Amino acid sequence: MSAQSGTTGQVLEFKLGTETYSVSIDYVTEIVDVGELTKVPNAPPYVEGVMDLRGRTTSIVDPKAVFGLDEEGEGRRIIVFDPDIVEDQSAVGWLVDEVFQVVQVDPDQVDQSPADDTGAIRGVVKRDEEFVIWVDPGVVHARD
Repeated sequence: MSAQSGTTGQVLEFKLGTETYSVSIDYVTEIVDVGELTKVPNAPPYVEGVMDLRGRTTSIVDPKAVFGLDEEGEGRRIIVFDPDIVEDQSAVGWLVDEVFQVVQVDPDQVDQSPADDTGAIRGVVKRDEEFVIWVDPGVVHARD
């Protein structure tokens, strides 16, 4: 969603290291505490493992590794994405340090994405005294 689209949406804000990120709430099915992860041999470095969520094997991804962030964090929560929206139609969750809130985003709060050749950054949301990076998990997982 760009500032020119003239639409609003709700985003879920979360923390990775010291930065705040967000995803459209339309992608999110649930938020769970980190449980026991099973490591997967020969998995890409950004895959932390898999876990059983309500009978479905869910791949747990570290978005810090996906985005090339060197920041430390606790990885206490998992944002689970709707497999029908994420391109590869598999159950995926992101390991994040903290989940904050769902907020309404208006077009005048969103600046165009900075130079991002992946297309994974939808824009930067200006809120209060901070910037929130708005990412598109569908694009991120379509690259895999």
